[in-house]
Amino acid sequence: IEGIRGKQFALYYKVHHCMLDGVAAMRMGMRLMSEDPSVRDQPPLWAMPKKHRTHEPIQGSDVIASLTELAGAAGKQISTVPTLIKEVSHAVKQARSNPDYTTAFEAPPSILNQRITGSRRFAAQSYPIERFKAIAKKADATLNDVVMAVCGSALRNYLLSMNALPDKPLIAMVPMSMRKDDSEQGNQIAMILARLGTNISDPSERLYAIKRSVKESKDRYASMSLEEAINYTALTLAPAGLNMLTGVSSRLQAFNVVISNVPGPKKPLYWNGARVKGMYPVSIPIDRIALNITLVSYVDSLEFGFTACRRTLPSMQRLLDYVEVGIKELEDAVGRS
Repeated sequence: IEGIRGKQFALYYKVHHCMLDGVAAMRMGMRLMSEDPSVRDQPPLWAMPKKHRTHEPIQGSDVIASLTELAGAAGKQISTVPTLIKEVSHAVKQARSNPDYTTAFEAPPSILNQRITGSRRFAAQSYPIERFKAIAKKADATLNDVVMAVCGSALRNYLLSMNALPDKPLIAMVPMSMRKDDSEQGNQIAMILARLGTNISDPSERLYAIKRSVKESKDRYASMSLEEAINYTALTLAPAGLNMLTGVSSRLQAFNVVISNVPGPKKPLYWNGARVKGMYPVSIPIDRIALNITLVSYVDSLEFGFTACRRTLPSMQRLLDYVEVGIKELEDAVGRS
């Protein structure tokens, strides 16, 4: 890992996504460290003691306990069917009448959605979180709305520089945590689709278009249980998954880019006395999704991590400059309004 000077060092962890989602990974990382700079003898992540479950199976009855848990899980899955039928029917009606409703068949063809190679480029940068919060407050938006608008601006400028901006807005897939316990394993996420307003030149209009799109997508999951939300996501994005595996049809491209915002610690952390200066997420591009944008909040910063196929998206590191442009234009826009 390059660019480390003085008495500094970096730790890089690589874990398969099937084992844990972003929130679980953050919780595990926070348990690895301490808010107390005097704590010592902290092990590395791979040597941490296992976190005991709240309800451990009774010794000697592991098989029975496992079968009981499996039967309960199967029952929960079956119980989601009526809700799924109702929500799919509702989605069809909304797609016809609601202009802010984003379906799984709206993503425009883009250079972001080509086959990728094994070549990677990673670019990271910290930005003061207060800048995003100030914009959100003045625009009556959420922090995540502003993050999406900044990313939309950066992607718009990047694609314009390559003469490759689609006429229709890019669609982002945004993981939304459904985790309501303190667990540190597995995936408990639904996925919303949101328009990034990349076809809109005015930064204020782009922000409000994103705000409406994100709210509409989140409202779909408001009354769903965890199992219903996950199964609804799997059902509606199944055609997109088939397209990623086979490339059978560009019309099945549900989204153009992944944007994930993971909440992190609000106080400085230490590992064996060494203060953590930054936490940069390195995520996964896949075939036909050549760019992944993931953010982590840490104390008073938002840490952006861009991971892309180097050959599919040349000079991707320019997105960092365009992020700053996006923040500045929103600051100017909400200042004027």
